[in-house]
Amino acid sequence: MVEEEVTSKQENDIVTTEDEVEGYLIVKSLLRGVIDTNRVVIRDAKSYCAVLLDDNNRKPLARLHFNRSQKYFGVFDGDSEKKVAIAELDEILDFKERIEATVKKYG
Repeated sequence: MVEEEVTSKQENDIVTTEDEVEGYLIVKSLLRGVIDTNRVVIRDAKSYCAVLLDDNNRKPLARLHFNRSQKYFGVFDGDSEKKVAIAELDEILDFKERIEATVKKYG
C-alpha cells in the first residue's frame, strides 16, 4: 500500500499543461501522411514532456521543455537532443523535416 501512495504522489506532481498538449498535437499533425499518427504518444515528466514513437522512451521524437518562462523545443539528431529556444508554439512547424528524419531513422 505504501508503494501505491508513492506512485500516486509522483503522478500528482506532474501537470500536463495546455501548451504541452498543443505542442504534442502540432508534432503529431506534422507526421500525418508519414506514419500512422496513432503511434505518436505524449508522456509527461517533471522536467519535460516527451513526444514518443510507439510509446517507447528509446524512440523520442521531441521534447517539450515548457516548465519555465523560456520555452525550449528539443529535437533529435541521431541519439542526442538539441534544445532550441522558441517564443511561440507555431515555431514547432519549422522542425517538420527534422522530426520526419527522426521517424525514418527508427524505421
